[in-house]
Amino acid sequence: MTLVMDIGNTNIKLGLFEGSTLAQSWRVSASKSRTADELGVMVGNLFASVGLTFRDVDGVIMASVQPALNYTVEHACEYYIGKKPLVVNTFADTGLKFLYTNPEELGADRIVNAIAAFREYGGPCVIVDCGTATTFSAVNSEGEFLGGAIAPGIKASADAMTDVASKLPKIELIKPKNIIGKSTISNMQSGVINGFTGLINHILSEMLNEPSLKGAAVIATGGLSELVDFDGRVKVIKDRALSLKGLKIIYDLNSERNNKIDKE
Repeated sequence: MTLVMDIGNTNIKLGLFEGSTLAQSWRVSASKSRTADELGVMVGNLFASVGLTFRDVDGVIMASVQPALNYTVEHACEYYIGKKPLVVNTFADTGLKFLYTNPEELGADRIVNAIAAFREYGGPCVIVDCGTATTFSAVNSEGEFLGGAIAPGIKASADAMTDVASKLPKIELIKPKNIIGKSTISNMQSGVINGFTGLINHILSEMLNEPSLKGAAVIATGGLSELVDFDGRVKVIKDRALSLKGLKIIYDLNSERNNKIDKE
C-alpha cells in the first residue's frame, strides 16, 4: 500500500492507496508542536483502527506547505514505517509543465491538485481549493500549469474580523438562511459566506473567459468548498480527495522513472 500525506497549514490529510484505489483516509491537525513520536503513534493508531500496521506500507509520498513540519514528518516515516518519503516539488516528475515565473515558489498543494485534476478530468481545467487560503489554479489542454490566483481563506477572514474588531464574536461557518441577517452573528455569516461566494464566482468567471480556458472543467476541493454556492451556469465537480489522488499519481510517475533508471 502507498501512504500519501498532504501537509497543509491547518490539517494533515492522510490516505492509503491499495493499487489505484483510495482505501482509507484521515485528517489530523497540523500542529507544529507535535513530535515525530507523537505523530508516529497517532498514525499507528489510525492504522490499527482498520486492522493495518506499518508493515503494510510499501512507499510514502508527502506534499507540504509547512516547512517547519517537514523534518518531523520525514523522521516519523523513517523511524516508524522504515520508508523515506518522496517529497513533492516542481523538480519531481509530475507530468505537467509549469509556466510560472519562479516554479520553486509554487505550493506543493497546488501541484498535486493540478496533476490530479488534469489526469482525472482533462484539460483545460481550473481548480478552486477552499482551505486556509483560497487558491485558483489553471491548467490548459496541453498540461501546462498557467498560474492562477490566491485569496484569503474563508475561516481566516472570519477570524481576522474578531482580531481587529473587539466587539465581534467568533462565529460558526454555516450558510446563512437569508442575505439580510437579524443578529451580529448572522450578519457576519452572511458577509463572510456570501462575500467569498461572490469573490470565487467572479474570479472563476474572469478565468473562464481566457481563450486558453474556454470550456474548462472546474474542480472544487478543500474542506470549505461546501459553503460556496457556485454560479449555476458553471458545472463544478467537487472532489475532496483531489490532493490525495494527485500524490498517488506523482508517486507512481516517479516510481516508474526510478525503475527505468535502475534497469539502465
